Amino acid sequence: MKYLTFILAIAISFSAFAQTKTLHDFTVKNIDGSDFKLSQFKGKKVMVVNVASKCGLTPQYEELQALYEKYKDKNFVIIGFPANNFLKQEPGTNAEIKEFCTSKYGVTFPMMEKISVKGSDIHPLYVWLTQQSQNGVMDSEVKWNFQKYLIDENGKLVDFIPPREKPNSEKVIKWLEGK
Repeated sequence: MKYLTFILAIAISFSAFAQTKTLHDFTVKNIDGSDFKLSQFKGKKVMVVNVASKCGLTPQYEELQALYEKYKDKNFVIIGFPANNFLKQEPGTNAEIKEFCTSKYGVTFPMMEKISVKGSDIHPLYVWLTQQSQNGVMDSEVKWNFQKYLIDENGKLVDFIPPREKPNSEKVIKWLEGK
């Protein structure tokens, strides 16, 4: 009986592990309101960032854009998710956010529609990013605007970078360059 219980426990564990979602399982809305399948990023490293226009960290848009320009041809993409969760620092509409990002910072990386990254209305993607039971890797909490999540080429969560750490930090560059 112990043997059967052991085998059953292994089977259940393996089944739960095998069913863990990846980034590629999600469809979100882009900043223009169209469906955007994240499966199009299979084979690419992805940085997911919650952004805001009226934050002390907003100048990170410039660093994010520079990082994207440097590595976009090396199977890397950044995805920006505007969020108004922290002191209402992203009050604009999607159209206003798009205009701000492109005119002030020249953003060309994909921007998605404004979502919630914490709280009772948290977007399903951020549930996956922040809950080990969903991503199979770790629990985390979005502490502020410009928290960065690193996703590997297979759509699996690798790590996160705190808001104040620069997008082009040594940790990020080592990850991008496989060091």
